[in-house]
Amino acid sequence: MSNEQNIEFNINEDFNKQLVYQLKSKFTRVSLGGGEKAAAKQKAKNKLLARERIAYLLDENSPFVEVGAFAGDGMYAEYGGCPSGGVVCGIGTVSGKQCMVVANDATVKAGAWFPITGKKNLRAQEIAMENRLPIIYLVDSAGVFLPMQDEIFPDKEHFGRIFRNNAIMSSKGITQIAAVMGSCVAGGAYLPIMSDEALIVDKTGSIFLAGSYLVKAAIGEDIDNETLGGSISQSEISGVIDDRFPNDEACLDRIKFIMDKIGAFEKAGFDRKVPAKPLKDIKDLYGILSKDRAKPYNSLALIETLVDNGEFEQYKEGYGQTILCGYARIEGWAVGIVANNRQITKSKKGEMQFGGVIYNDSADKAARFIMNCNQKKIPLVFLQDVTGFMVGSRSEHSGIIKDGAKMVNAMSNSTVPKFTIIIGNSYGAGNYAMCGKAYDPRLIYAWPSARIAVMGGEQAAKVLLQIEKASLEAKGETITPEAEKALLDKIMARYEEQLSPYYAASRLWVDGIIDPIETRTVISQGIEMANHAPVQPFNVGVIQT
Repeated sequence: MSNEQNIEFNINEDFNKQLVYQLKSKFTRVSLGGGEKAAAKQKAKNKLLARERIAYLLDENSPFVEVGAFAGDGMYAEYGGCPSGGVVCGIGTVSGKQCMVVANDATVKAGAWFPITGKKNLRAQEIAMENRLPIIYLVDSAGVFLPMQDEIFPDKEHFGRIFRNNAIMSSKGITQIAAVMGSCVAGGAYLPIMSDEALIVDKTGSIFLAGSYLVKAAIGEDIDNETLGGSISQSEISGVIDDRFPNDEACLDRIKFIMDKIGAFEKAGFDRKVPAKPLKDIKDLYGILSKDRAKPYNSLALIETLVDNGEFEQYKEGYGQTILCGYARIEGWAVGIVANNRQITKSKKGEMQFGGVIYNDSADKAARFIMNCNQKKIPLVFLQDVTGFMVGSRSEHSGIIKDGAKMVNAMSNSTVPKFTIIIGNSYGAGNYAMCGKAYDPRLIYAWPSARIAVMGGEQAAKVLLQIEKASLEAKGETITPEAEKALLDKIMARYEEQLSPYYAASRLWVDGIIDPIETRTVISQGIEMANHAPVQPFNVGVIQT
């Protein structure tokens, strides 16, 4: 590299490493759950914390791909917040079997369910169902957070959907194991009892439809919670629970024992060879990814830091160059990569094309490649850094809507698993075409450099400013240049907050935010997970050509 390139590389590297440092600092904060005082109360009851339970359960030195770590971040401030949505979820390995683990965090409002808690639990179940993963519930929850009951109780995607999913997974033969390690009340009591195995910890675990106070109010009966629904009552009198254990560790050991005995089911059969490291140091991507999101960078070089041996065999290399398509391996798994190319290129007609924009030819190429990967049973990986589809009369007259629809159709109907990594920009219909959350990627993660919105901040702010000005002028008011600038700054600040990957992660528009060097692990674990579910036949329906 030239001196100028070295300087730019170093600037990019410093900037992206700073973003990763901020990510790790934020994760440390949310991983504390409800804080040290709340944790001390759990410890005083001889209970492990949610993350400690998961750590004890997982195989030593095995990867854990957390889902929704930043769920609820910055939300519910009037109630003291809800770190990680009050529940810890993720894909891990127990007794050599990959599974989904869901652990209520009793340090956050006694594990009560906020609206985001329900959404996160449903996402965990969705992942388990799509990929036929066994799911382990570590239950420790006070039930629905009553001040927000209208936003968590009655609707289709609310609390009750959890138990519907329990039933559906059971009918499909997907193993569910539940351990009652604290409170389990009201409707939540159905979850462990609709699982295949229901365990309970003595003294700390309890399960009932109504606690002692409600029983007293409803029917006038005086009874304590332990007698009403403690471990002895529910395992030896009612028979609701299968077995009881003296402490958390013994209960978790039984789960390991059960997982060890689960047999294998039909696999999808995705191709895997011996994993190999990238040819380039994966940390080089910090220097390749541009600090300035409007500036071109070498997207091909970035891909080479992620794939085994740096080998990326391009599909239609000279055509539709604003999207890079090609075959590669990640941790040994065969993948088809669809990536936005952020370099400025020339079309086949010699016209300059902006990087990160989807043109007619690139949409056409991507659609064909996606169909090919379905034909060959190759999982798809989408690397998003997209500003949208090309606009203007030339594109419209060339049928950009038709070509874009072709890409969206092929991607939507894909039956091979899709995995999406949002690297930088993710704007407008570009988010959709490159397999955004609405298009059912098996996993979708963002880098700290990601930005997700209907359009870029500057463009959106200017549009909103014009609307504000028009509204004021309609009332006969005028706006000075100084006031206009202040209004623009205010709009920009509000919109920039919504562009943040943390804003997206808090609402589960993405499954999480990762250090870019964790990308290979996330994709590899995702394909291993998806390999549990056989692939269905592929049919794209009607596509206009």
